[in-house]
Amino acid sequence: MSAMTIESVMVRPARPALTVVAPAARTVRLTRRGRLVVFVAVLLGLLALAVLGSQIASAGEHAGVIRTHTVMVKPGDSLWNVAARAAGDGDVTAMEDRIMKLNGLSSDSVQAGQVLRVPA
Repeated sequence: MSAMTIESVMVRPARPALTVVAPAARTVRLTRRGRLVVFVAVLLGLLALAVLGSQIASAGEHAGVIRTHTVMVKPGDSLWNVAARAAGDGDVTAMEDRIMKLNGLSSDSVQAGQVLRVPA
């Protein structure tokens, strides 16, 4: 018979391949008090937006365009005379104030030949 040889080979077990595992996404867990705080904060934010929105909308209604026409001051005229003609039966003092604001006047003195914008 023929001779047989036996060799012993030591085999190490293979290491398992390393795999990268993504960390588990943490979910935010709020307590009852935390949920209440978030709810109140959102509610206050919405309330603030509603109030600001209504104020902006109402400001737009009052910011209408004022119709005006121009008047040339005649010799001997005062701002009071111009306001009285423009006011008709209305309040002359209020009309004088409006004319001053429209024309950027700091006083009620006007010059002959001066052109003023007057509310129509």
